This record gives sequence, C-alpha cells and structure tokens, in this order.
Amino acid sequence: MDKNSTVIGFIGTGVMGQSMASHLIRAGHTVIVYNRTPSKTEELVRLGALREDTAAGLAARCNIIITMVGYPRDVEEVYLGPGGIINSARPGTYLIDMTTSTPALARRIYVEAGARGLHALDAPVSGGDVGAREARLAIMAGGDREDFEVVLPILELMGKNIILQGKAGAGQHTKMCNQIAIASGMLGVCEAMAYARKAGLDPSGVLKSIETGAAGSWSLSNLAPRMLADNFDPGFYVKHFIKDMKIALQAAGEMGLTAPGLELAKSMYERLAAEGEENSGTQALFKLYER
Repeated sequence: MDKNSTVIGFIGTGVMGQSMASHLIRAGHTVIVYNRTPSKTEELVRLGALREDTAAGLAARCNIIITMVGYPRDVEEVYLGPGGIINSARPGTYLIDMTTSTPALARRIYVEAGARGLHALDAPVSGGDVGAREARLAIMAGGDREDFEVVLPILELMGKNIILQGKAGAGQHTKMCNQIAIASGMLGVCEAMAYARKAGLDPSGVLKSIETGAAGSWSLSNLAPRMLADNFDPGFYVKHFIKDMKIALQAAGEMGLTAPGLELAKSMYERLAAEGEENSGTQALFKLYER
C-alpha cells in the first residue's frame, strides 16, 4: 500500500498498544486511534494521531485496522458486535488483531470478514513493553499469504521477527506455544533467584553468571533484574497472563494434550492474583517465593 493512501486505525492504546501505534505515527502514516478510556490516547494525539470516539467511526475511515485489546471477549465485541469493525469497515480493508486471543475466535473473524470482502489476520506478539517500545516484537501471524505480504511493511514498523505461521488461527496457536514456554520458565527464574538469596549469594552476580549460559532466557535477562529491584510494574499484566494460560489449557485439552507445567504455573499466578497482584507485572510471582 502507498503511504499516502494508507490510513491506519489503531484500537487499544494500553501499555503495549501505545508504543506500537507511536511507531506508525513516527513513520509518517496517518493514524486514527480509539480507546474506551479516551485519556489513554492523549499522548498519541500529541504525536500527531487523530482520535475517534467509536470503533465503528474509526473503521469507516481506515483501510488498515489494528487491534490490541485485553481479552477474547473484547476482541469479539470490537469485531463482531453491532457497532463493531466487521459491520462498519469498507470492503477491501485489512484487519489485524494483535491481541492474544483464541484460535477459534481468530478463525471466526476470518470467515465473517471474508464474507464482507475484508482481509483478516491474527498476529499476536511477544516481547513485552520493552519490545513494544523498541519496535522489536516477535509477531506470529495467521491468515492468507497474499494478505500478509500486503501488511508486512506495517508490521515491520513494530517488530523484527515476523513469521506467517499458517492459516487463520495459526498465529494464536503459535502464541500459545510462546506462553506455555514462558509459564514454566518463569517458575524457574523465580526459584533460581530465591535460591541464590537463601544461599547467601549476591543474586545480581549469580544472574550475570547464568544468563549467558544454558539457562539463558528473555525472562531471566529482562525480568529477573526487575524482581531483584522490587520493580513489579507491568510490562505484561498478571491478569492477562492468566487469561493466556487459560486459553492455552483449553486448546491443549481440545487436542488431548496434557500440560502439567502450565497447570502449575496457572495455579500459582491465580494465587498471586487473589492476593491483590492481578495488575502487577508477571515478575511479581517472585513475591510468593519471598514470603
């Protein structure tokens, strides 16, 4: 698409979405934003975005629409509700849902969008707030290759590792693989740092030794330092991680796959949320080990 004729709508300007939309604005694109909490669009408007008061109003003005909302129910409402995108967008519009949602809902959106002459992709991301700010998210896409190729230049403004994984829903399935790996990995990161403290070691020094070896991971390098600094601000909310784990467990069950590591991680995060930490970052799991 020609930049001069491209109008991008961005729905959902929270911790991740605000940074992602800002890269599109700085690249010179016309960007229209909508959030249910209008104050969350103010910084983007200062950068040059236009603001719409409804998802339907935004959809009618754009030829690419990106969504980054909270839960599958929010995705369903914004796409399939009476005032949703699919009922409001012009034929030929490209729809890119970057929310972590269910594979089944991604497939449903694809079918209903196609029936109205719209092009739908599911394209969830990984990389947290840091990846969003630095435009180096991993983006896992599902949908038709010709549609993916059209919007790839837009995705490249937000991420670095961008792969079409298969047909509609494949992006969401890939994100579930990502979340399953993170879930058990976070237990290991927390336990390692707690062990270091109990052993009377300097956990920061231990981290320097182990993060470049076989134990290395994104969570170890990026979230363990936050744990040790008592920084539990959200790069990714506990409540959203629990949502993702529930989706993964449901999908695994439908395929006849057992996931005991995922089950354990979910139970521990649910305990953490019950103790008032649902709006903390996922690294707050360390608090359970410190008690």
